[in-house]
Amino acid sequence: MTVSLITGASSGIGRATALHLARKGHAVYAAARNPERAGDLLAIVQREALSLRIVQIDVCDEASVRCGVDDVMRSAGRIDVLVNNAGIARSGAIEEMADADVKSIFETNVFGALRIIRAVLPSMRRQRSGVIVNVSSVAGRVALSPLGVYAASKFALEAASEALAQEVRQFGVRVAIIEPGVIVTPLFRRRALADVTADSPYADPLRRIGFVFGKLLAQRTPPEAVAETIYEAITTERPRLRYLVGPEARRVVEGRARLSDEEWVGPQRSLTDEEWFELALTAVGIDFRPRARTPRPRLRKTA
Repeated sequence: MTVSLITGASSGIGRATALHLARKGHAVYAAARNPERAGDLLAIVQREALSLRIVQIDVCDEASVRCGVDDVMRSAGRIDVLVNNAGIARSGAIEEMADADVKSIFETNVFGALRIIRAVLPSMRRQRSGVIVNVSSVAGRVALSPLGVYAASKFALEAASEALAQEVRQFGVRVAIIEPGVIVTPLFRRRALADVTADSPYADPLRRIGFVFGKLLAQRTPPEAVAETIYEAITTERPRLRYLVGPEARRVVEGRARLSDEEWVGPQRSLTDEEWFELALTAVGIDFRPRARTPRPRLRKTA
């Protein structure tokens, strides 16, 4: 039985992946910083009699990572698949982003992933097999304001993953990078959008990213789609390094490839919303205009 360790498994993509792999016959160790938040996951496990166990791991804490990985090794004797899914998102102009927020994003999205990779790799090298799946984002390929810091963390994760893939190939270990677009998860509901203040010089891009998320979340690419792609990356006989997930992710990457750096950065002057909508439509083929609400008919009172 394949033994899989998944971080950030209490909700969203991690939860969907834990259930998907367990239903495919994996022995799943679902890592969560706060295991008490995984109560509904355990209810499904018990109902379906799945091989899934919750382990406490905070990827931002070295001792927690070591303790959690040792726990899995004592229980299962091996780790065949590591899915690095734990991550946080936050939008905001770089000038206005506090150091604490920047450090928090990098601590989880980059250092946390590297921390658990270092803990798991020795056993994979000894068994001369394994797959490390790093959940990045389309923002790891394309930087978009006002997601500069988040994109920087995902660019860093992708660079490390690409180098890691070269380093561990000789030991029979593979690396896969998963690049979802906007997925319907608590991550974006809770933390992706910064509060927009009217006096911010960056109010327009901060407001417009709301149009982007609003349109893409309305299309409802579910976390289960990412879970299916992760399973494909683990099991395929023709592995690739990168896997885009969702039609909007492909459109963004293809649109960016068609534009020069100067075209992507855009004009120096401020754009009206209509000009921005047209520019986005040309660049990535998506119309981010909010849908007009159909007015409800008024009911007249009858005597």
